Amino acid sequence: MILTNQIYHQLKSVIDKERVLFSIEARIASSYDASRLSYLPAVLVKPINSKEVSDILRFAYLNTIPVYTRGAASSVTGSAVPIKGGIVLDLSLMNRIIEINPVNLNATIEPGVVVTDFQKEVEKQNLFYPPDPASADFCTIGGNVATAAGGLRCIKYGTTRDYILGLEVVLSDGRIIKTGRGTLKKVSGYDLTRLFVGSEGTLGVFTKIIVRLIPKPPAEATLLAFFDGPTKPLQLSLTLLDRGILPRALEFMDATSISAVMKYKPDAPIPPETKAMLLIEVDGYPQDVENLARQVEQYIQEAKPLGIIRAQDKNHSQKLWSIRKAISAALFSITAQKISEDISVPRASIIPILQTIKEIESTSGIPTATFGHLGDGNLHINFLVSTKEHENNLASALDCLFKRTIELGGTLSGEHGIGLTKAKYLPLEWGKDELEIFKALKQLFDPKNILNAGKIFG
Repeated sequence: MILTNQIYHQLKSVIDKERVLFSIEARIASSYDASRLSYLPAVLVKPINSKEVSDILRFAYLNTIPVYTRGAASSVTGSAVPIKGGIVLDLSLMNRIIEINPVNLNATIEPGVVVTDFQKEVEKQNLFYPPDPASADFCTIGGNVATAAGGLRCIKYGTTRDYILGLEVVLSDGRIIKTGRGTLKKVSGYDLTRLFVGSEGTLGVFTKIIVRLIPKPPAEATLLAFFDGPTKPLQLSLTLLDRGILPRALEFMDATSISAVMKYKPDAPIPPETKAMLLIEVDGYPQDVENLARQVEQYIQEAKPLGIIRAQDKNHSQKLWSIRKAISAALFSITAQKISEDISVPRASIIPILQTIKEIESTSGIPTATFGHLGDGNLHINFLVSTKEHENNLASALDCLFKRTIELGGTLSGEHGIGLTKAKYLPLEWGKDELEIFKALKQLFDPKNILNAGKIFG
């Protein structure tokens, strides 16, 4: 590899020197993501179009320099950290909404577009982009595509993967390819779009994204229910589905999560004896939504809750959602270190995996906070590590969690991806033959292993 200062000076001939940053401040600022892992890159570059990305990757390929694509750096698995130095490719300036097409029900956007900003723009045209990660206010579409992000509405509308119609991708050697089309149906050639979605920056760099849109539901209703323990809300979530009600969100919070939020947001309207919460949202036509909301409220009452709040309007709904979305920040305020995992299991296995989590907590001594998406079985288990003993017991606790998850027919990650922190656990889920196919695909698309080097497969 060429030396750091050589990378800097040569890159200035590739793109505008004002967007090639070599200062220690810029390099430190791009050295970490939400995993809190940190590795110093040689240089930070900020391209503004596909050609510049292509030129940068061609330069990196010729000189065998690692390249780490960065959006909002909201990954909790170390997906964005430059573990082998090299170039950090910051796509935040590629943030244009190129086209919103209400006739074709699609849009073409750049990877640096913030999810909530995009949702607001399409809603102005009475359209809807359903994927809604909890970090939507700051995470980018490009990062969502890279990790096949899920979010809060997956039970009804699916994940990011279900809304990607096509991609413009720059390969490791600088070639630009296009996958998919703006049409809903397409069966010509292999489905490369599905391959790239969820590849975590290891196969190519997305520079344009074609997404599917749907008509915006005209009405919605949000209810927040409080319980004295987890059993009732868990059973209630299954009851709703059994009785033909498909909410667009079905969110669970355990006692530790609730306690942290009550300290973080003391004005939150949570009864003090609450040990579990369920946030339910339905949408559709106004008359249908009203009927659905009444049925949901009836089923909640049958479960004997401590209380129910139904949002009176959009602002009230946002206040209820702010309780759910405050969990991560609230947990960071009560612990020195938070290890966040996001296993996903079949719905029928939610109660067994929660029992396992409690057993792990008892055996390891590490407090846990669990919340997540009951509708699709994606749970966020947070290990609150605050002592040396906790640190010593963490590895065995994670081993137990992941092994049990796979035994129950689940997966290591529902939406966060594998990145750096989960790479060693892949053989739990995949056999030798599958892993060899994964590595062969990586070799095909990135023969010099420069794209997000050191992640997933090393």
